[in-house]
Amino acid sequence: MKNLILNLFLAGAMIYPALGQKEHKLILPVPSTEPSEAQLQQIERKYGMFIHFGINTFHDEEWTDGSKPAESYAPTAVDADQWIRTAKEAGMKYVILITKHHEGFCLWDSKYTEYDVASSKNPTNVVEAVAKACKKYDIGLGLYYSLWDRKVNPDVEDQSKDAAYNEYMLNQLDEVIDIAQKHTDIVEFWFDGGWVKQNYRWPIMDIYQTVKRKAPQCQVGVNWTIGTPGNVDKNTVLPQDQKEGFPIRYFPSDFRLGDPYLPTDNDPKVFTHNGKSYYLPWESTVCISQRWFYNTKDNKFKSVDELEKFSLRSLSKI
Repeated sequence: MKNLILNLFLAGAMIYPALGQKEHKLILPVPSTEPSEAQLQQIERKYGMFIHFGINTFHDEEWTDGSKPAESYAPTAVDADQWIRTAKEAGMKYVILITKHHEGFCLWDSKYTEYDVASSKNPTNVVEAVAKACKKYDIGLGLYYSLWDRKVNPDVEDQSKDAAYNEYMLNQLDEVIDIAQKHTDIVEFWFDGGWVKQNYRWPIMDIYQTVKRKAPQCQVGVNWTIGTPGNVDKNTVLPQDQKEGFPIRYFPSDFRLGDPYLPTDNDPKVFTHNGKSYYLPWESTVCISQRWFYNTKDNKFKSVDELEKFSLRSLSKI
């Protein structure tokens, strides 16, 4: 069971204290070899738009390092209504918006950093604008957030900085969830960049609790979700190398990611953590050109026939 996203430019019994937060009952996926109701809803969405838009858009670069001045993010207008209307007219059922990519620039006014739209030439809160448009057009809202932040946490080798940065992330996630959920439900959270640190250094459990407490039906995934029996933190385990029962690298997770790859013909669905089995569908993310972000030199596009084949291959693996 798979989803395909095309980039168009632009419950438990334990008590677990999340970082800097009150104690809450731990929320965990239920072990199962079949999809949950929320996973079935995700599978049914099938087709969506991955909106790569941010400071990189204005530098002809895929990844920047946080040194580009916030003022260089300078859209003359942010027409989120047009973006989401286009998705709706194309038959898409959800979008995923980049809220913060690896360089750390935030598409909302965050009180935890000045590297955001509020410090730019266009202070439009893009997260809020997209959330409003998703509500208007009855489109599911997904959000992407990079774990890796080259602005706030550039020295990934220094583990002494992990606690402060992890708290920063959790605070920002609270912010962005609150902004979006004032207008519409969040159906998916897409996390990226975990490969720059060992998996145990990321507060995946805290992240999962932060999301699920406020958005219980939201599906949470981390790019390159699966490890190997000999190395749970192996990067990367390609779809053709994944086998049923392989360990979940980032637990808890609700689905698997590994862009820009498509699933194999005999894609496994059941993976393990601490001796328990969990159903994890695969979501495919495919770029329609050569780059994720808009780039003036990116002029080679996949043909309609190619995109149709990608779609059929992804969606037929039930």
